[in-house]
Amino acid sequence: MIIDSHAHLEDEKYDEDREDVIKRCKDELTLLINVGSSIETSKKSIELARNNEFIYAATGIHPEHSQKEINDIAAIEELLSQEKVVAIGEIGLDYYYGDPPVEYQKRCFIEQIRLAKKYNLPIVIHDRDAHGDVLDIIKKEWTSSLRGVFHSYSGSSEMAFQLLEMNFYISLGGPVTFKNAKKAVDVAMKIPIEKLLIETDSPYLTPVPYRGKRNEPANVKYVARKIAEIKNMNYDDVCNITASNALKLFNITFK
Repeated sequence: MIIDSHAHLEDEKYDEDREDVIKRCKDELTLLINVGSSIETSKKSIELARNNEFIYAATGIHPEHSQKEINDIAAIEELLSQEKVVAIGEIGLDYYYGDPPVEYQKRCFIEQIRLAKKYNLPIVIHDRDAHGDVLDIIKKEWTSSLRGVFHSYSGSSEMAFQLLEMNFYISLGGPVTFKNAKKAVDVAMKIPIEKLLIETDSPYLTPVPYRGKRNEPANVKYVARKIAEIKNMNYDDVCNITASNALKLFNITFK
């Protein structure tokens, strides 16, 4: 059993061969979570889930769209009743480019956290160069029902342990395979396998040995192999345990 907990198969980079990519996913993966980043891509994620038994959807507004879509969160709320929507995401803060303005990002993030609490859904968090503010917001908004995953985690192991105490999982992707990935390797080593998910963030962050090329969900096996190496674990155990973690978080019953 192996699950890619975070991919974007609706991305335009797959427009020419999406069905071929989906076929490879189906051949290699047990399940896949396709994650929206705007109202439009959230709708496309739902469509992918509707048309493919092994795909589930997350719907949400990424911080890069926060200024444009801050007043349209009701549209995300309407999508939550659709079949196979299992999370709100990806949501969070991204300070890398310095835009959109922080106040829009924070408001959009907080409103979607509250939506998740209202509907008892997990959240998929995007945190880029904003660790302190993301952690502060999570702590202020936290209740025992709030849970989720920090996707493509780039924070420290110290921060990760704080997140574990608040019902969050840590998801690692392609960067853990990179030569300079000291922080990701440290996280992979220290965080219990029972609190880890694996992902590709396809079509981005392609793992070694295909770094630099377009990523796809079938490559999640390289992430699992690297984590198995770091933790001195059996590869199949890493796949099975991280998959079980994903099923538990997203409340998916798999037969």
